Amino acid sequence: MAKQVQEAYICAATRLPIGKSGRGYYKNTRPDEMLVRAMQAALAQVPTLDPAAIEDAIVGCSFPEGEQGMNIARVGAVLAGLPNSVGGVTVNRYCASGITALQMAADRIRVGEAEVMIAAGVESMSMVPMGGNKPSLSPLIFERDENIGIAYGMGLTAEKVAQQWKISREAQDEFALQSHLRALAAMEAGHFAAEITPFELIERLPNLADGSVIEKRRTVSLDEGARKDTSLEGLGKLRPVFAAKGSVTAGNSSQTSDGAGALIVASEAAVKRFGLTPLARFVSFAVRGVPPEIMGIGPIEAIPAALKLAGISAADLDWVELNEAFAAQSLAVLNDLDSKGISLDRAKVNPNGGAIALGHPLGATGAIRAASVIHGLRRTGGKYGMVTMCVGAGQGAAGILERV
Repeated sequence: MAKQVQEAYICAATRLPIGKSGRGYYKNTRPDEMLVRAMQAALAQVPTLDPAAIEDAIVGCSFPEGEQGMNIARVGAVLAGLPNSVGGVTVNRYCASGITALQMAADRIRVGEAEVMIAAGVESMSMVPMGGNKPSLSPLIFERDENIGIAYGMGLTAEKVAQQWKISREAQDEFALQSHLRALAAMEAGHFAAEITPFELIERLPNLADGSVIEKRRTVSLDEGARKDTSLEGLGKLRPVFAAKGSVTAGNSSQTSDGAGALIVASEAAVKRFGLTPLARFVSFAVRGVPPEIMGIGPIEAIPAALKLAGISAADLDWVELNEAFAAQSLAVLNDLDSKGISLDRAKVNPNGGAIALGHPLGATGAIRAASVIHGLRRTGGKYGMVTMCVGAGQGAAGILERV
């Protein structure tokens, strides 16, 4: 492992409730408003920190255009009330954008270039659709067969993974049901309370009778996607949506969503100077490329690399957030790692449910799930946790954190 100048500690970690895209919580809420709320909530967790000590805000976003364009990181930092001296940069690694933002923030601190950083992620799939408002693929993709996978839709890559790793429809539906059951149980037990910052939704409607504006307010504090009526029978009735004779359905795929999360990262010197309480230490991060047409298996390559950098084994992990882009790819990853002797304890993988039930707001997911790992470890007394996911165009990413 490369020599580090100093450790990077996460001293605040929070996220907003995840909403369904298009018709859910945030259908009328701009992503920059969501980001501002997440940043302000993270800052509120470190009241003794001088905001002027923050070097930069790094924000992950998968499709940084339209309402989440114009360098939303800098816009968010300014609107959150941070000093003008605080920079802002938006980064894109598709579904791993949020964890990449955390990795970049931690690395700035670990090499001694910064003392305090903000890492965050935001995505409104209600306002900016997957693929963006004007998708434009390079013609070069289609000149060589081995590059065509870049153009595949995510669902088609999941079908190819299901075929190659022999993941049955029944196994996918059972995995999806487990995601919902775990999420509902965690909600009932109050396990999300520490990681979620409630969000006040404001809806403004015209009063046609007198021309005034009617304002309705409500506060949401739980993720919107988990369904109490989910059953194997119901899931089994859903038709494949990506291939006529396929096995990937809307029920065993992640939900398109809106959300945001934010973390405050500080050096040991800053922790002492401002009297901060570290929640976790950033341990390691790895990213690896895989064939684009089977992008879902990315964590198979990234997880062993991150474990090696951390100097630990899979058995040392007490909490794993494996992003459930699709049940097919999640099961392929778990089964393949088992075959290689790098088994992840299934009870410790997504113990509070995953993206199939809770939602997957693309570039925000890494930051959101980092907050889940940190608060999950603190609640259960675990030591090491990991956030990992597959990434569009053929990548896998994994980041490891240690509770302190």
